[in-house]
Amino acid sequence: MDTDPDIELAGVTHRFGDRTVLHDLDLTIERGEIFGFLGHNGAGKTTTVNILTTLITPTAGSARVCGFDVVSQRADVTRRIGYLPAEVRLYDHLTALENLEFFGRLSGVDNPRRAAQETLDYLGCTELGPRRMAGFSTGMRQRIGIAQAVLHKPQVLFLDEPTAGLDPVGVRQLRETVLRLNADLGMTVFMNTHLLSEVAKVCTTIGVLNAGELIYKDSLEQTLLRFPDESSLEDIYVRMEQVPS
Repeated sequence: MDTDPDIELAGVTHRFGDRTVLHDLDLTIERGEIFGFLGHNGAGKTTTVNILTTLITPTAGSARVCGFDVVSQRADVTRRIGYLPAEVRLYDHLTALENLEFFGRLSGVDNPRRAAQETLDYLGCTELGPRRMAGFSTGMRQRIGIAQAVLHKPQVLFLDEPTAGLDPVGVRQLRETVLRLNADLGMTVFMNTHLLSEVAKVCTTIGVLNAGELIYKDSLEQTLLRFPDESSLEDIYVRMEQVPS
C-alpha cells in the first residue's frame, strides 16, 4: 500500500526582493489528512500555497505534492490538485454549468459537460447550474468555485481562506463539503485560515505559521489535550503563537 505523504516541504524559503516571507519551512502532510494552516494575515500562508500549487518557485528548498516536485514536475502536480483561491474568479456572463464545462475542457476532463453536471449534483447545488454567475452571492460563487476545483477529482485540494465573506450558512455548507470530499473520495485537504474555531470542526491536523516560520504542528486531538486549561480555541491559537519553534 502506498503511504507516501501527499505534501512535503523541505527547507523551503521564499523571498520577495529583500523581504523573506518563508524561513526554512519543513512540513509533511499525510494522505487523507484535512490540514488547517493557521496564521495571521501576512504570515506566509498564501505564499506557501502558491508554491505548492506551482504558481511561484521557492527561492530555496524543495516541495513535492503527490510525490512530484513542484518545479521540475509541474504538470504532474497540477493534474493531481484542485485549488480554490481566496478570490474565486469565474465568468459572470456564463452560467455556472458553462463555467464548469469550460474549466473541465481546460483540465482535459472526459466529457466535461457530464462531469460538470455530476459535480453540481454531488455538491448539492444542481439548481445553480442554469443560472448566470452575474449576481451570485459570495456563498453561491464559493460553491461553484469548489465545484471547479474538484471537477477532475483531484488527490489534493487547496483552499485559501475559504470562509472569507461567507455567512454562517455558507460556512456550514463549506464544512460539510470538505468533510464529504475527504470521507467519500479520500481527498487530502490543505486549508489556509486564521479561524481556529472553524478548523476545530473540520481538520485532523493543524499547523501554525508565524512570520514565515512554522512554530507548531500536531493533530487537533493532541492540541486540545496539550492546552486543556484554555477556555476557548482562540486562546489556544494565541498561546501557540508563543510556543518556541
